[in-house]
Amino acid sequence: MSSIPATSIKQALISVSDKTNVEAFARALVERGVNILSTGGTAKLLRAAGIECRDVSDYTGFPEMMDGRVKTLNPKVHGGILARRDNDGDLASMAEHGIEQIDLVCVNLYPFREAVAKEGCTVDDAIENIDIGGPCMVRASAKNHKFVTIVVDPADYDVVINAMDTNALSEGVRRALATKAFAHTAAYDGAIANHFSALNPDSSKRKFPDIFTRQFIKTPDTLRYGENPHQDGAFYADIEDEGLSLADCEVLQGKAMSYNNIADADAAFALVRDLNEEAVVIVKHANPCGVAMGCGTQAEIYERARAADSVSAFGGIAAFNRELTAETAKLIAQTFMEVVIAPGFTDEARAILKERKNLRLLFAPSIEAVTGGLEFKRVSGGLLVQERDAHILDRDACTVVTKRAPTEAEWNDMLFAWSVAKHVKSNAIVFVKEGVTLGVGAGQMNRVSSTRIAAHHGGDSIQGSAVASDAFFPFRDGVDALADAGAKAVIQPGGSIRDDEVIAAANEHGLAMIFTGIRHFKH
Repeated sequence: MSSIPATSIKQALISVSDKTNVEAFARALVERGVNILSTGGTAKLLRAAGIECRDVSDYTGFPEMMDGRVKTLNPKVHGGILARRDNDGDLASMAEHGIEQIDLVCVNLYPFREAVAKEGCTVDDAIENIDIGGPCMVRASAKNHKFVTIVVDPADYDVVINAMDTNALSEGVRRALATKAFAHTAAYDGAIANHFSALNPDSSKRKFPDIFTRQFIKTPDTLRYGENPHQDGAFYADIEDEGLSLADCEVLQGKAMSYNNIADADAAFALVRDLNEEAVVIVKHANPCGVAMGCGTQAEIYERARAADSVSAFGGIAAFNRELTAETAKLIAQTFMEVVIAPGFTDEARAILKERKNLRLLFAPSIEAVTGGLEFKRVSGGLLVQERDAHILDRDACTVVTKRAPTEAEWNDMLFAWSVAKHVKSNAIVFVKEGVTLGVGAGQMNRVSSTRIAAHHGGDSIQGSAVASDAFFPFRDGVDALADAGAKAVIQPGGSIRDDEVIAAANEHGLAMIFTGIRHFKH
């Protein structure tokens, strides 16, 4: 593929909404003999920084007009961008009409998504934030990337300058920049379509648009395969996801993450972020098999979480909401774990776990709970979209419905069990005692089966435990089963037509029962 020497980039057009580092980029271009064309606010900013530039209006002979709506929509701009430098006809047209080559275009677009997210944004406000000239220049430059370098992302400024300095601005590099440019305009148009297709006739906005467009960018990590070896797989990051996601975590060591590693790590990460005390979550096949919170040092919490179901914990994913210590690292090194996620690792912990060469360590820049955003599920022929379940239970919103009120210790265990049950596949039953899960029943077709499975895992340890159910008990048999297993308190949504029967069963067994008024189905 051909490369463009720095000396052949003679003129650049710079017109950006995101002005991050644009002064340094323009100055670097000028230092390399590049003439700068610019518009409006960008030109004003560059001149204030002492960088010489020519207004596009001076070059085209037409002033910016209609409140800036028309400024770059001109043959002298688009001809200079689109002309094929190896086509005699294009070159002749340029000479005939006084069109100059534009070799580099640095453009990004009006902040439409940010504008419409502001409270009180009107239809007129949204319309005025629809960029016209910018997308035209970006697409034209990307189309003609054989000859023109297009830059839409400030993160690429240094890439371009370094490539110019080493005569490495190859057609492959320009194509990669062009691909990013096409993605930039596609996301922009998608945001516009999403916004306007969600407007009602009275200009109020619906939560879900009639047209739903979302852009996902493939991460550089290569997956060995998909869920099974005969399936290919890839990991894409959602560019609009709110807050920290697994895609933002840095892999510090270990072999490449697999499809299942990512799915399980996501489940562990989501749960540990919901727990406000120091906690450890161990996940296997997308369900928590052992969770402990606030019951000693980090190492002690980890030991108790692992011991909750040591068989399932083997080869699992461990997530922490505090920096990983050396003491905990020594315990992790004693067994086989696939992935460890934490908001930090001490130097001693890193040195200890470095010996486990296949163990993946994921650094999470933040551990705050997710408060918004959307979730997606692909189904045959379509896509299910819903708000993320970000509900955190307030104790004051709960109702005691039995004769016996829970003790303070039972309250603490029920609230903890409820946080865990939110992240367990339905039907979900979670037994807890003293800040540790003792038995988890997940994904069964009826709640009684989930209760019996959880009780079986807990064994004798669940005497005096608290239980969370992600949805109401439709019959008293579920309450009978957990009472027979030894539970003394239960938290559930309530709302069954047989609530009176279920409450009566709890009273017969001497249980304390809490209604939350909200459920946490997770399919």
